[in-house]
Amino acid sequence: MDYIEVSFSVSPKDPATEILIAELGELNYEMFQETESGVLAYVPADLFSLDNLNSIELMNNDLALISFEYKLIQDQNWNSEWEKNFQPIIVDDTCVVRAPFHHLDKEYLFDLIVEPKMSFGTGHHETTFLMLSHILTLNISDMKVLDMGCGTAVLAILAAKKQAKEILAIDIDEWAVENSLENITRNNITNVKVIKGDAQLLDNESDYDLVFANINRNILLKDIAKYHAVMKKNAFLLLSGFFVTDINSLLEASSSLGFDLQNSLEKNNWAMLCLKKQ
Repeated sequence: MDYIEVSFSVSPKDPATEILIAELGELNYEMFQETESGVLAYVPADLFSLDNLNSIELMNNDLALISFEYKLIQDQNWNSEWEKNFQPIIVDDTCVVRAPFHHLDKEYLFDLIVEPKMSFGTGHHETTFLMLSHILTLNISDMKVLDMGCGTAVLAILAAKKQAKEILAIDIDEWAVENSLENITRNNITNVKVIKGDAQLLDNESDYDLVFANINRNILLKDIAKYHAVMKKNAFLLLSGFFVTDINSLLEASSSLGFDLQNSLEKNNWAMLCLKKQ
């Protein structure tokens, strides 16, 4: 799949950059990387529209001065782009997320090898980092785990390395499914099943001890009842993919279903919630 990389220059960066990312998320942009001057954003080439970009509300007000340029990233070029920009991510000095071409001077308890291509979820983005950080604190041995919007399957891979019993990983994007399967094989994981689709696939699922959903605010609000329906009593739901300003709406929706807040984490205005089903 070909992608368009859009390089935005944003001045001043705060809070305009986080607002821009949120608006781009509504336009099918799938991956973001903050830069010194603004943000890089990626969208499937067939979904790219200059009219859509120019219609973004933030582009037409006085909150920030925004300019952009764009280029095509062809499928076969992504690995070289990735190698130029990707550095290993260390989470809580316990877990490393690295590409196959990285060689480390230090050993970590959990060594996660991913080559994400254009799939979301490497630990570089705050939401993935927050999810990894909280998973590291959990005892999930022998748990049945569901990973919604799995991206690179990095969360599922960590769950497997922490001795989860079985894991189902789901993503709506064919590219993410293909990449997840590659990364699972690369990490010698045998108990993760990956399928293409969305929360509609959960109609025949049940008895999950732990659910990950690192997607976006709108999808989480739409699908949280489906997550609740497939979880055991006292199971845990980890949510991310949203801003700190979205916490209250997610807590309101989860509380109405019988979830209790157990923990929350924040990083650079992004948030993660750990909820328990009562």
